[in-house]
This record gives sequence, C-alpha cells and structure tokens, in this order.
Amino acid sequence: MDKSDLEEYQLQLTQVETALEADPDNAELASLRSELNQLIELTQAAIAQAEAAAASSSSSKQKSNNAASSSATPTHAWGAGDDCLARYSADNQWYPARITFVGGAPENRVYSIVFKGYNSTELVKSTELKPMPNNYVQNVPNSNKRKLSKEEEEEREKKKKKNEKKVAMKAEKAKEQAAKQHTWQKFAKKSEKKGVHIAGVAGTSIFKTPDNPLGRVGVTGSGKGMTEVAGKAKHKFEYAEEDA
Repeated sequence: MDKSDLEEYQLQLTQVETALEADPDNAELASLRSELNQLIELTQAAIAQAEAAAASSSSSKQKSNNAASSSATPTHAWGAGDDCLARYSADNQWYPARITFVGGAPENRVYSIVFKGYNSTELVKSTELKPMPNNYVQNVPNSNKRKLSKEEEEEREKKKKKNEKKVAMKAEKAKEQAAKQHTWQKFAKKSEKKGVHIAGVAGTSIFKTPDNPLGRVGVTGSGKGMTEVAGKAKHKFEYAEEDA
C-alpha cells in the first residue's frame, strides 16, 4: 500500500460522504463508509511503518523531505463549514460556496463544496478555492447569480412533474371517494322514502341495547323480533315393556 492508494480511498470516502448527505438512511452507503474508514486506517498505519523504517536509516533525508512537504502545503488551511469562493466547472466562474467535507492527503487535499442557493455539490482542489472578500455579498449584482446547468434544469423539471403527478393522483382519489359517498347517501335516502330502514345510516347502530335492563342486545333492521329463549326441561326416559 502506498500514498496513491490512500488518496484513492480518501477520494472514494469523500464521494460516499457526499452521497450520504443526500440519502442519510442508505444502509449500503453507511456500510461502505465504515469499510473505507477501516481501509484508510490500515493504509495509514502501513505507510507510517514504512516511513519510520526509512527514517531510521536516513534521518537527515527525512527532515529535508518533511521541509519540502511543508513548503508545498497551501498557505490557507480550509476546513469543513468554511465559506469561500469556488470555481464552477461548467463555466469556470467563481461563486459563493461552503465547504462540507475535506478529504485526500495533506499534500493533495480534495474539498466537497456546495454552492450557496443551489443543491449542486462538487469536488474541487485547493487551487479552485479562494477566500471570500468581506464586501463580496454587497458588491455582487443579482445578474451574477450562477445559472443552472442542463442536468440541474432537467432534474428540477423532473421533480416538478413528479410533484404535479402526485397532486393530480391525490385529487383524483379524493374525487372518487366523494362520488362513492354521494352514491351511498343517495341510495340511503331512496331507501328511507320507500320505508326501508338501513341501520347505521340515520345515526343509529345496528346493535341496539333495549331500555329494559332484562333485555338482550339484538341486530336491528332485520324486521324480526327477539328470539325467545326456550325453557330448560329435564328429559325423562321411559322403559317400554317387551311382549313375552
């Protein structure tokens, strides 16, 4: 394992983190993020061991390499949550953005940024970031607002049509339900005019408890009275005499 492998794993982790921001409940992405974190830790440990072995044999060379590495590090240290100006890849113009995640090796950082006012996310390098002036917001005219790309326009139009379809389906279901309810109410009114009582329609339950405390619960609307309870009688068995 070398630093190129580590940079590749860190870049993959950056992409997975970006995808999880849009879909935080995705179990597969969460599992992949955990595996990448473990792989990055193992790679970093292997690289550290290799560097320690090289340092024991050539300490002076290691110090010079560290000095060269520190001089190559960008002067501005960016972090997650920082506001900045970022270059948009579609038109190479600079727009206000916010850094959401920092990945990559220290000498080759990769930044995940979100343009303010938009949902588009991009991965950029340190050369594509610069500090935002204090008076930038006041001096930026409305005409300088970033235009949506073709893919973003298509995605927005797709979401719009999808929402319109959902609203139309809900309205259609509500209309069908209202029509069914109206048909049933019309049928109930016609039945009442004909003298047919439909239990439950006029606000009464089909199970009616009589006022008499000794009464029994029965089903109303059947047109029949209560079923009488047959009295209990003891059966008497009589022996029949057989002829001799």
